[in-house]
Amino acid sequence: MDESSLNATMRKFGAPHTVIREFKHWSVLLRPAQATLGAIVLVAHEPAKAFSELGQDSFTELHAVTNQLEFALTKAFQYDKLNYLMLMMVDPDVHFHVIPRYAQSQQFAEMEFVDAGWPAVPDLGQVNKTDKQINQLIMDHVKSCW
Repeated sequence: MDESSLNATMRKFGAPHTVIREFKHWSVLLRPAQATLGAIVLVAHEPAKAFSELGQDSFTELHAVTNQLEFALTKAFQYDKLNYLMLMMVDPDVHFHVIPRYAQSQQFAEMEFVDAGWPAVPDLGQVNKTDKQINQLIMDHVKSCW
């Protein structure tokens, strides 16, 4: 990925180092602050600040991206629910937080991951304390399930 093509939201979430999959109009990034195991950020490439500003090609590709993403996350982590949050309160570029949800704590890389908000809305303020090594293992695992 060419660093000059990264928007501010992608950079905030660690791109290019956190990119799991790149598409023409979207990038799938690992969310460095793992609110739940496998938390992802799905970021549009277009310089749009509102969902309605995206072009038709972005919307069309979004269908394929979400199908592939959900397949990979299901295979990787067998989540109980999947939440898409489009908050855009701090980071202005069009993006979704894709949060796998778990009724029970999960084990990965000898670490326990808790979904602090279950069964209500995700609690993005409570994160599972990971480091670059654990995050890389999560990314590699999702990539291997793609």
